[in-house]
Amino acid sequence: MASEISPKAEISPKAKIGDGCKIFPFVYIEDDVVIGDNCIIFPFVSILNGTKMGSNNKIHQNTVLGACPQDFAFTGEETELIIGDNNIIRENVVINRATHADGQTVIGNNNFLMEGSHISHDTKMGHRNVLGYGTKIAGDCLIGNGVIFSSSVIENAGTRVGDLAMIQAGTTFSKDVPPYIIAGGTPVGYGGPNNTIMKASGIDERVQKHVANAYRLLFHGQVSVFDAVLQIIEQVPDGPEIQEIVRFVKATKKGIISKM
Repeated sequence: MASEISPKAEISPKAKIGDGCKIFPFVYIEDDVVIGDNCIIFPFVSILNGTKMGSNNKIHQNTVLGACPQDFAFTGEETELIIGDNNIIRENVVINRATHADGQTVIGNNNFLMEGSHISHDTKMGHRNVLGYGTKIAGDCLIGNGVIFSSSVIENAGTRVGDLAMIQAGTTFSKDVPPYIIAGGTPVGYGGPNNTIMKASGIDERVQKHVANAYRLLFHGQVSVFDAVLQIIEQVPDGPEIQEIVRFVKATKKGIISKM
């Protein structure tokens, strides 16, 4: 099916537009842009050089995709923003492309980015995540799958958030948030296992208890993080979720958040 493109949209003839797209008036699309099939681009959206987008995405008014990175190390290199399929990106969202040519900013599939959220250069986000109103993600962050950011969250540069974590509204954090937990407060701290989302994701109640035991050792024990990881390996029944907790904590460079 041919795409429906308003004559009032300004689209480079070099841009590649898939089938079945609907592009409204006053959309601006530059040369080095790829848009997959069945995307809807609402008025006043700007899609800039280096943006590669999959299928079935909805991009709402005043969003800017592929904006130049807000990074003093940026020297004008040709860099990329990669967006997957089935994403909903609401009004006034800004997503920056990478700083250097060997990097990428990556947004996976089935994410929901609410109004006013911002994802900075070289951040990589997985699938099925929700960014609440006004949430700001700094550069070089890693975000897993099924993560929920409530409104006005600030994730500082170079930090990671594990799968199925939830960050409470107004939280600012500069350390890693492990998977399957709730984090919030000032300063940010561990608020318990995220049982509601684990259950909704099909994680068995028995496994949820194992996750809670692992985090009891990590956040409420009187030992170092290194020793807590050893205790988790020795004392908590093994499984994919426990392995993911161990892997995540072992890989931290910024350190992990503490208990509330």
